[in-house]
Amino acid sequence: DSLPGTLVGAAAPPPDEVEGGTASKMAAARALRAALASDGEEAAWKDEEMCVVGIFGKTSELSAQKHAIVNTLCDKPVFPLYPGLAGGHQQGNNLLQCYYNQDSKVLYLLLTAVCDNQQLLHACRSLADEVSHAEAHEFWKGEEKLHCIHLLYLFSVSHILLLVHPTCSFDITYDRLFRALDTLRQKVLPYLKNAIKDCPVGKEWRLNCRPCPPRLLFIFQLNGALKVEPKCLDPSNLDKPKKHSPKRRLQHALEDQIYRIFRKSRVLTNQSINCLFTVPANQAFVYVLAGQGDDPISMLIGQLKNTCAIREHESLPLPGSRRYQMMRHVRQPSFILESSVNSSSGQLVDCTMKEFLWQHVELVLTKKGFEDSVGRNPQPSHFELPAYKNWLTVASKLFDVMISGKDEDLGFLAGDLSSKIQGQLKGLEGFLDADNKFSENRCQKALPLAHSAYQSNLPHHYTTTVHKNQLAQALRVYSQHARGPAFQKYAMQLHEDCYKFWSNGHQLCEERSLTDQHCVHKFHLLPKPGEKPEADRNPPVLYHNSRARSTSSCNCGRRQAPRDDPFDIKCGNYDFYQLQEEKCCGKLEHFYFPVFQPSTPDPAPAKNDSIVSSLPPQEGEGEKMKEKEAQTQGESTSLSLALSLGQSTDSLGTFPPDPHAGGDNPEAHGQGGEAKPEKRPSLVDRQVSTVEYLPGMLNSSCPKGLLPKFSSWSFVKLGPSKAYNFHRGLDQSGFIPGTNYLMPWDIVIKTRSEDEVDMDSNSWPAPNKSVPTKRASTVIGRGRRRDDIARAFVGFEYEDSRGRRFMCSGPEKIMKVMGSGPKESAIKALSSDMPLYILSPSQGRGLKPHYAQLTRLFIVAPDAPLQIVLTPQVQPGPPPCPIFYPEKQEIPVPPDGLWVLRFPYAYVTDRGPCFPPKENQPLMSYRLLRGILKAIPQ
Repeated sequence: DSLPGTLVGAAAPPPDEVEGGTASKMAAARALRAALASDGEEAAWKDEEMCVVGIFGKTSELSAQKHAIVNTLCDKPVFPLYPGLAGGHQQGNNLLQCYYNQDSKVLYLLLTAVCDNQQLLHACRSLADEVSHAEAHEFWKGEEKLHCIHLLYLFSVSHILLLVHPTCSFDITYDRLFRALDTLRQKVLPYLKNAIKDCPVGKEWRLNCRPCPPRLLFIFQLNGALKVEPKCLDPSNLDKPKKHSPKRRLQHALEDQIYRIFRKSRVLTNQSINCLFTVPANQAFVYVLAGQGDDPISMLIGQLKNTCAIREHESLPLPGSRRYQMMRHVRQPSFILESSVNSSSGQLVDCTMKEFLWQHVELVLTKKGFEDSVGRNPQPSHFELPAYKNWLTVASKLFDVMISGKDEDLGFLAGDLSSKIQGQLKGLEGFLDADNKFSENRCQKALPLAHSAYQSNLPHHYTTTVHKNQLAQALRVYSQHARGPAFQKYAMQLHEDCYKFWSNGHQLCEERSLTDQHCVHKFHLLPKPGEKPEADRNPPVLYHNSRARSTSSCNCGRRQAPRDDPFDIKCGNYDFYQLQEEKCCGKLEHFYFPVFQPSTPDPAPAKNDSIVSSLPPQEGEGEKMKEKEAQTQGESTSLSLALSLGQSTDSLGTFPPDPHAGGDNPEAHGQGGEAKPEKRPSLVDRQVSTVEYLPGMLNSSCPKGLLPKFSSWSFVKLGPSKAYNFHRGLDQSGFIPGTNYLMPWDIVIKTRSEDEVDMDSNSWPAPNKSVPTKRASTVIGRGRRRDDIARAFVGFEYEDSRGRRFMCSGPEKIMKVMGSGPKESAIKALSSDMPLYILSPSQGRGLKPHYAQLTRLFIVAPDAPLQIVLTPQVQPGPPPCPIFYPEKQEIPVPPDGLWVLRFPYAYVTDRGPCFPPKENQPLMSYRLLRGILKAIPQ
């Protein structure tokens, strides 16, 4: 009674193995979809009235128990006995298979889904290959919904339903499933009635969308759970035999249990016409199949022996398939045992499974119907026995509506579903998915705790970094309490809720100033040209403000004024100094750097594929901007090497080295060489664009032939060279006492003295003339005329944000003069890389270090026959940070003057500003490159 069967969609046996060689299309099992789509050929058996039996349930151990039941009931190999395991996972509308037995006039409908182990195995394989872990729960719930829709179809087209279960205990989850199906059927009944209103069936069928309230029968598998030892034949054992066998007593207990459960949950009521299904009141509706042996290997070996043994009574030809009959013979003893055992002891004889089913089938075929209503006033239920072709018409319509989804706004699984049916399917999912219900309730309780964790210790306005940190804390709290498949859904809702809270009036402006300070305003817009700020608008229209103020000096350094923290390059490097020009430096002599001169009324900033487009400054952009220079790292390396050898470059590339230049030779940096260097082309000598301008500052990574709209550098003349007093230093405000002096720079002018002329001739020295020693030749006034040496003065000025100023005599060495003037020469400072930032000598009370920035270079050019050339190059960050330089690469310093070169307040590229150093960054990575001054004799 438990022959192995096949999976859904398995191939039917060959015609010669079917009893009688029937050639009709329903002679073997096939997919219901194919049977419904078959041609409308006329056949005599299609006019026969028939009973429809639906079979569904669960199987275990990869056995096809439901298929074997059909083989046993029909006594023929409807399904292959040992199907291969190559069948794939059946999808959608291929889960139903049908077989019509013309002899008994019974149509079997077989439903196979993921509750069968073989289908479950294929589903798991497809899940592992195609579905991600996050979608696994949704996949299984989709499979369960698919199973429910097919079950509802079975309940709508069948007279009798067999529920097959692999154990001998009732699965309580069926109660929940049947309640969900009953609710869904009542909701979608109007749509189903509309689908079959024109079918050739009775009025009651069209009204209730089913031939009758189907009767549900249960088939359980014993599986060794109930073992009965044979009675001992000892005469001393005088126990009175019981009326029913243990198996029948188990069936009765299961019937009572199932009936009580369904009555308590109201799945079964007094009036059967209102129920999803019925159970008989005075007939058995539970059958227990005898189990297999505990050892499946021993059972298979025994079957093999019995099959190979030759029996005397098998000499005659066997009807039907020999293979099927031989294998069926192995299982027959279990039925015989059920029918005959204990018959002599007075117990009632147990019926076979076919006898159990046929007592219900005969009620259908004899048109008596099922009178399963109970109570004082039982109402008769409708019943109809259809012809095959009429049933096929109704089944085809319902199949299209419920499974295929061909009708508009009626399909359950495909097409555009109406809102009502969609809502009912959602209700079905909620009814079936108990774990998701629990998960949603749990996650909903965890959300308020996560919201509180996010909003704890929050300022009124905060940045993206604070938002992300608080969100991470909220997610940690949420993950401690939330569980189940709804975890991800409500985690996304937590993300959205926190973002809405942040963006609804709590979002701080993300713009950072050129000194790496955040704007303190909440999210706002910038005023357009000519527009006034409006703080009351939503969002407000305001200028950026970090509430950080500093004190800076003007271009020449004689006047100090407070300034706001700048947020754009023009405000930081140009507007502030232009405002001070009107009050201080306007009448001084200026060196004007070349800037962009437009030839069109609306010039545009330059766009180059090799340069990343201008982006709003992000957090840590000063360290990240080096990516743009990665492709030119070799060029930067050669540039640094050239600078270390005393060479100079401009925006048009490197040039041949000076033959008289050296690495650390003071002559190369201080005194220059005799040979005049070749004339180098500068950016001004090239044709520059008059249509596009450079949006940032001129540096080594920007395209050639472009100029900015304004210069971030300044070079002004304070007065003649005698305006500087060597003994008193600079007379300007803000200097720390003892640090306002310029360092002397002695430049040797290559002219011949009389002593050198005498020494060049091969004659003895003249009378009263002594031979000058090497020591005396280097001292001013000893053996040389004073006009052989010209003295210039150089000073590197640093200024902090509080306006405190001081000079440095070398890298990280603050000048401190106690006497009447500095005695240290400027050669060391000129031949070294000077830091762009240095720790201020006046630190505040906070733990954060306070830096001073290189802001000016003072030069006192002597009135002498020489030319001093200024070539400033600044690298405001570790490599590969670009090198910044003025719009004119080589600036000639006119003689007899006190000149001041103001460095930019901030250094900005196309990608954003180069921020000042952090606490853990080496200061020497931010530097002014050596070789800034070069003296060329005339």
